[in-house]
Amino acid sequence: MSINKIVEKAAQLAWTKKGQDVLIMDLRKITNITDYFILVSGESDIHVKAIAEHIERELKKEKVKVWHKEGFQKLNWVLLDYIEFVVHIFKPEIREFYSLEKLWADANITKLDNHVKSPILSEAKS
Repeated sequence: MSINKIVEKAAQLAWTKKGQDVLIMDLRKITNITDYFILVSGESDIHVKAIAEHIERELKKEKVKVWHKEGFQKLNWVLLDYIEFVVHIFKPEIREFYSLEKLWADANITKLDNHVKSPILSEAKS
């Protein structure tokens, strides 16, 4: 499976677990630390944990294993690092405070919503 398809799948998995404000940020042209960020908001500790565990479990079935993870102690911001992409799952107030969307404003961004169930990264919008 291509990295684009894996990233799309991870974002879709967050969305299916009722993750809010799901974004895919294409960072390939602006940094070499990773290719993509996926940003997701969860309503509570339990919701943040459920989204993270769902993504990790389902990607593992595709033989895509998380390289590093953190944030499971406080569940304000869980990070799943897959090297080529990083999934950030926040509580809304923490997401707003760190504002990665603004920090990485030069990235191409694809937003999932009720009308877009499968983003097409090649058609990402700024």
